[in-house]
Amino acid sequence: QVQLVESGGGLVQPGGSLRLSCAASGSFFAIINTAWFRQAPGKQREFVASINGKTTYNNAVKGRFTISRDFAKNTVYLQMDTLTAEDTAVYYCNAEITFDAYHQPSLYWGQGTQVTVSS
Repeated sequence: QVQLVESGGGLVQPGGSLRLSCAASGSFFAIINTAWFRQAPGKQREFVASINGKTTYNNAVKGRFTISRDFAKNTVYLQMDTLTAEDTAVYYCNAEITFDAYHQPSLYWGQGTQVTVSS
């Protein structure tokens, strides 16, 4: 019974910045991998960034977005800088979560948060 709650979306002007948060709640052993995806209107959901010791980015956001985790708060962040209209989408976090030290993780998704970049 794990929930991922996202926040931080909103309306931003081009060139602006926004920080998304995704907090996990419930009873679990550990969060293994975390990632952000996004889906623009009329388009398929695409990978944005992930972190599991190392960080990985979609080339479209590399150098502008930064993914990070606060282990004490069970929260993953996505710092978005130099935003453009092309970044407008619903952003979703996901996490691979384990409930003990021996079993494979289960995948959970957040509800999504809208990011709109417009002047």
